[in-house]
Amino acid sequence: MAVRLFPLRGVPDDEADDIRALLTDNSIEFYETSAGNWGISMPAIWLRDDSQLQHAKALIADYQAERAAQQRDIYAQLKREGKHRTFWVLFWEEPLKVIAYIGIVLVILYFSTRPFLSLGQ
Repeated sequence: MAVRLFPLRGVPDDEADDIRALLTDNSIEFYETSAGNWGISMPAIWLRDDSQLQHAKALIADYQAERAAQQRDIYAQLKREGKHRTFWVLFWEEPLKVIAYIGIVLVILYFSTRPFLSLGQ
């Protein structure tokens, strides 16, 4: 029976490519499902044979630990060089866009909480 190994929703393309290569290099048979035309299906990597599940999960766990360490190192280097992106960097690059997003969030919050705040009146 097929078993879902690795969900792909929100996963960067380079990480998904690395996972595919990792499974292929270790002769683990898998297939992939997409999000579909409307993006509501489950994009994932599935194993055809669940007897390889523990081995595949161990490989992916090792890969993700290595990737996390690598990404932390990259972030630390950017931070040391002053090139990491913060809220203020984004604000100075595109102030109108940031103000517009904050305005949209405030409007949504207002309309979401208004019915509850007017219950006692």
